[in-house]
Amino acid sequence: MPAWPDDPLRLFSDYVAVTGLPRLEPEPGNDPPLLGRRLGLLHGASWVALWSNYFGRLYLPGVKLINASNDAVQLNFMRAYADGEPCPPQSSIEAFVRAARDLVDLAGVDAILITCSTMNRSYGAVAEAVDVPVVQIDRPMMEAAVHQGGRVLVIATLATTLKSSQALLEETAQRLGKTVASAGVIVEEAWHRLAAGDVLGHNALLARAIQEATAREAFGCVVLAQLSMAVFALSIADAEAEFGLPVLNSGQTGFQRMGEMLRG
Repeated sequence: MPAWPDDPLRLFSDYVAVTGLPRLEPEPGNDPPLLGRRLGLLHGASWVALWSNYFGRLYLPGVKLINASNDAVQLNFMRAYADGEPCPPQSSIEAFVRAARDLVDLAGVDAILITCSTMNRSYGAVAEAVDVPVVQIDRPMMEAAVHQGGRVLVIATLATTLKSSQALLEETAQRLGKTVASAGVIVEEAWHRLAAGDVLGHNALLARAIQEATAREAFGCVVLAQLSMAVFALSIADAEAEFGLPVLNSGQTGFQRMGEMLRG
């Protein structure tokens, strides 16, 4: 069971400070091209909205972040994976399409960011269903990995994610007219540490996985396959100096790309 917070008042205060509360007024910010823009965040589950709000406010000052979350989507694709069915199931993709339409019709977003790596297979259906730009959060990270060159180490903490992430990496390489080779590692215990509220333990296990894999063979870079894994950067600010190669996370690359798009 996750550790109960010792200071619930601080917990709620920090949570509201990061997520904010819905309001019609524009968000404050010091980046004029971003002021008044609206970004829809399409999540596979509600808990990861904290990550999106944190990195979104960090890299997109002045942008109104509008979250669409449904825990049933994640439970559905986890069940499908456990039962040996296609993952993600079509029903989860259809739920994403409905949520994307709500973001456009109800909130008037300027763009949509799909934040769930397992659900990157929904990109085509979502993009066809709405008339605003749609970005899959991992795509900029995969582009950076392809341009980096060399074998890519793809690390996930959820088994449901790895196949989708490696597929997106290969698709990205083909789109860029390049070839790519990758190796995948699942660090399931890191997921359990995160679920228990042990972010430092989660990060330590990821660091060990990187060290062990790079000791066995050479890689050009590391890709942390899930947005939840972006908290790794909070422990190790200069991963390239620490491990001798870039360690990419979508919290940085994904929201930086959205900044470029929204400024344009």
